[in-house]
Amino acid sequence: MKKTEKDQLVAELQSKLVGATALYYTDFTGLNVKRMTDLRRRFRKAGVEYVVIKNTLALRAVNQSGLAGTTLKGPTGVVVAKDAIAAAKVLTDFAKENDQRPSVKGGIYEGAQIDEAMVKKLATMPTREEALSMFAGYLNSIMMMFALALDARKDQLETSN
Repeated sequence: MKKTEKDQLVAELQSKLVGATALYYTDFTGLNVKRMTDLRRRFRKAGVEYVVIKNTLALRAVNQSGLAGTTLKGPTGVVVAKDAIAAAKVLTDFAKENDQRPSVKGGIYEGAQIDEAMVKKLATMPTREEALSMFAGYLNSIMMMFALALDARKDQLETSN
């Protein structure tokens, strides 16, 4: 590959890193074309980018973006996520269904290095939409209890008169 092509790949990955809250490095060894296509489709549906690029080029793009990359070995796919939790859920769910493939080599979450255990922990957290939905449900139940308490107090005052 020519230097200009390498520079172009690095620039493309750098542009994808803008606004990303998480990067997960995966080893996709053992995934056939059908499974890889399925994984990419799931990521796309979740609004996540999945890039397969040479390790040196991936690390160059990550480092030039101001993030600290780690040493990568073997085939690497880079998950670039604006929603870290949704990406972690897709990755861990897919791995459960496919003999723990792709495996997670590590990553970066909000500027800090993370390991596979942290990615799995992120996958158990509610997404932003789920958290907002739960909050709305709690708020609704509090409003309902307040309304019932007011109604009970009104009845209590009417019976005492």
